[in-house]
Amino acid sequence: MRFEFATATRVVFGARSRLELPTIAAALGSRALVVTGRSPSRSELLVSGLTERGVRCVLWSVPGEPTIDQVRTGTELARTNRCDLVVAIGGGSAIDAGKAIAALTTNPGDPLEYLEVIGKGRSLDRACLPFIAVPTTAGSGAEVTRNAVLASPESGVKVSLRSPLMLPRVALVDPELARDLPPLVTATTGLDALAQLIEPYLSHRSTPFTDPLCLDGIARIARALPVAVRDGADVGAREDMAFASLLGGMALANAALGAVHGFAGPIGGRFPAPHGAVCAALLPHVVRANLVALTEREPTSPLLARFDQVGRTLTGRARAGAMDGVDRLESLRQELHIPPLGAYGVTEADVPTLVAQARLSSSMRGNPIELTDSEMSDILHRAL
Repeated sequence: MRFEFATATRVVFGARSRLELPTIAAALGSRALVVTGRSPSRSELLVSGLTERGVRCVLWSVPGEPTIDQVRTGTELARTNRCDLVVAIGGGSAIDAGKAIAALTTNPGDPLEYLEVIGKGRSLDRACLPFIAVPTTAGSGAEVTRNAVLASPESGVKVSLRSPLMLPRVALVDPELARDLPPLVTATTGLDALAQLIEPYLSHRSTPFTDPLCLDGIARIARALPVAVRDGADVGAREDMAFASLLGGMALANAALGAVHGFAGPIGGRFPAPHGAVCAALLPHVVRANLVALTEREPTSPLLARFDQVGRTLTGRARAGAMDGVDRLESLRQELHIPPLGAYGVTEADVPTLVAQARLSSSMRGNPIELTDSEMSDILHRAL
C-alpha cells in the first residue's frame, strides 16, 4: 500500500463560516485581489467585511469559465496593484481563475510556459500568493484541488495549470452561500460533484484514503440533490451538497478522474456549455460504457465490485448491483431535467474530433479501462 494525500492547508466548513473571512484574510495579507463570478454584487457583503478589517481590495470578475487571456489580465492586475493575497468568491470558474492568478503572479513567464497539453508543462518553482477559496456553488470542489482549468478558444480545448503549490491556503465553505442558486445550476453542479466522487472511486488510482470520502459523498448527493433542486433553502440539503462537493475535490486531487472529465475539456473548449452541465449529461453513459467494457474484456477485474458498491450507495439498497446504479444515474439525469449535449450545439459530426481530443486529456489516464474509439463515440451519441 502506497499513496499520498494533500489538500488545502486549512478547511473551515459550516453555516455562517463566511463571517470568518475578514479575520482569516487579514492574517495572510493586506492587499487582496478579490476574484468573483459574473455577479460581483453577490459578494458585496463579504468584500465590505474585508475592507472593514483593513484589507484593501482590488475587485476583478470572471464572466464565465476563465480563459488564458483573462488570467493574463488578472495576473497583471495583481502585480500592478502589488497584491499580496488572492481571494476567490464564486463557483469553480472564479476559484480556478483566482488559483491561477495566485500562481502566475509569483512565477514569471506566460501561462503557456506552465499549461498542460497546449503549453510547455513547466513546473512552478516559486510559492504562490496566499489563496483563499470561498465556493458559492456545490460542484467543482476546486477549493481543495491543486489545478486550475483554463479555456483556450484558439485551440478549442480546456487545459490545466497544475502544481502542488496551488493548493489553497484556506478553503472556507459556507453552505448558506448556495441558497439562491437556480434549480438547473444546482442540478448540473451537483451532478458534477457526483461525477467527481464516482470517478475517483472507480479509478485504478483510488486509495484507501479517498475511498471512504467518495462513498460518503455519493450517499449524501443521492439523498440531498433532488431536495436541493426542489427547495434551495433546505439547510440540510445544502449542507450535504457542500460537504459532498468538498469530499469530491479531495478525492479527485488525490486519486484520479476518468472519461467524464476527459470529454468535458474538449467539449467545454469548443462549445458554450458549462462544465457541470457537460459532466451531468455524460455521467450515466460513461459509467455504463466502463461497466460493459470491463465485464467483456476484464471479467475478473476487482474494479467490478466497486461498480456494485456504487449501485448500492446510489440506491440505498443492500442488494443493488452495478446496473442499478447506472439506472439511478439515468433517472436522476431525467428527473433533474439535464439538457443533452445537443442543446449546446454538439452534433454527430463533432464526435470523431471530440474523441481524438479526449484521448489527450490527463483525466483519461485514470479511467478504469482504456475505452476504444467505438465505445467513446457511443458515449457521445447517447449523450446527444
